[in-house]
Amino acid sequence: MPTTAVSLSELEAKAAQVRAEMRATEHEIVLTRGGTGRAVARHFDARRRQRSALLMLKLMVQGETEIQAGRTTPQDRVFAEIRDRLTRPVDG
Repeated sequence: MPTTAVSLSELEAKAAQVRAEMRATEHEIVLTRGGTGRAVARHFDARRRQRSALLMLKLMVQGETEIQAGRTTPQDRVFAEIRDRLTRPVDG
């Protein structure tokens, strides 16, 4: 993901312009003070997409770990248990 550096004073002076650029390009913006990076800002939608992708990867790794460890259940057994739960009378 491309990154742009913007000083905090420039951000204060041109906040709307910087925000519009961030939204249009989805680049990260490194906020600096005295030439040193202080924070990173990016458009919320870009962050949400990246977070969703990372969570999906985490689930995939967890699933692969379960498979490698042999902790699986045959599909027909899973569906049979679900059918049983759905047809069982509700106590109440």
